[in-house]
Amino acid sequence: MSEPELDVVGIGFGPSNLAMAIAVTEHNDGAGPGGGVTARFLERQPAFGWHRGMLLDDATMQVSFLKDLVTLRNPTSEFSFLRYLHSRGRLVDFINHKNLFPLRVEFHDYFAWAAEQVAGQVTYDAEVLSVTPVEDAAGDVTAVDVLARRAGRLVTHRARNLVVGTGLRPRLPEGITASPRIWHTSDLLHNLPGIRDARPRRFVVVGAGQSAAEAVATLHGEFPEAEVYAVFSRYGYSPADDSAFANRIFDPDAVDEFYRAPESVKQLLMEYHGNTNYSVVDIDLINDLYRRAYQEKVLGRERLRMLNVSRLTQVTDGPTGVTATVRSLLTGEVTTLDADVLVCATGYHQADPYAVLGGIAGLCLRDEQGRPKVGRDYRAATDPRLRVGVYLQGGTEHSHGITSALLSNTAVRVGEILESVLARRAAPASLVPA
Repeated sequence: MSEPELDVVGIGFGPSNLAMAIAVTEHNDGAGPGGGVTARFLERQPAFGWHRGMLLDDATMQVSFLKDLVTLRNPTSEFSFLRYLHSRGRLVDFINHKNLFPLRVEFHDYFAWAAEQVAGQVTYDAEVLSVTPVEDAAGDVTAVDVLARRAGRLVTHRARNLVVGTGLRPRLPEGITASPRIWHTSDLLHNLPGIRDARPRRFVVVGAGQSAAEAVATLHGEFPEAEVYAVFSRYGYSPADDSAFANRIFDPDAVDEFYRAPESVKQLLMEYHGNTNYSVVDIDLINDLYRRAYQEKVLGRERLRMLNVSRLTQVTDGPTGVTATVRSLLTGEVTTLDADVLVCATGYHQADPYAVLGGIAGLCLRDEQGRPKVGRDYRAATDPRLRVGVYLQGGTEHSHGITSALLSNTAVRVGEILESVLARRAAPASLVPA
């Protein structure tokens, strides 16, 4: 053992588990003797990073700065975005800006600033290899050993609770594999330097959401001699609904209401309010792209092309370029595009939160659709033999609503998880439900 048994081991260290580490820090600052929570977070990246491939210079957040890592849980926190601005000497400048939505690169810097302050709880460049149950004499699993590899060395952390925050994984269209010519938008900024000297003639961008529109705008601006084809199955980009009443779907109280709702009502809410988050684009960006397309029509040189109500049907990845076959859903007409790069803005999928749990995954219960069964406190429902708490930061959209995978409720969620850990630690074993 590298250290004594811990209250919490966090797997992954994105914004959710960063917020968890802050909640632990603030609790420990006010806890009396023996009241602190011991925690260790394991992150396979060498340093904190959040969607680095899409940190475009002019891209802004789509969530208010007040929905930072702490404010909705603790408005007086030293880890707030406002405290960060003060430390960077930009608080007055930000106020004068009169804007609720910071630059995305600025919010990333805020995350990195916060991560530095809790660095003592985090092990970077640590790949979790296995989670092994530790059983007592009665056969109950009372702890787990989390084995990780870092710099060629193996280290084991024993924990009474796991907080799984393994995040999202880039999704490519079926049958398509990433290559030097086929990118997911998550790699956009990573791959741009390698293509700049090649003087590309044409890009094809597939997708209708915010990342797709941002990729189209970026490539159109970065490569003034290249054509950019946008391919999507909608008639046009759809604006995100960020109106005041619709935004209530992200309120902390909405999680309670969603969790208690019948399955049929949950499905309705997801259908009604999917346009707050999924496959939608900021209206200012839509207007900017339309302005560019119209200006090019006026000037007689159209580089920005929209293939709407269309679908990518085939991709051939060759040594010098990509051939994309696109079919119109209205007419059936097929368009073949030879391009230097195909960019897939085709979203992400939630990693199975149980995939990293090894020997205890089979003790975590799923519903009839194979989704994790989860309590209101984000604790996975488990076989009674598993006494270890498994808390999920992601993979709970079906039970807790749209906000489960977003920043909007992160501060409140980690507070609820920490309260659950503390309540179960304080309760007599005979009163703690499995």
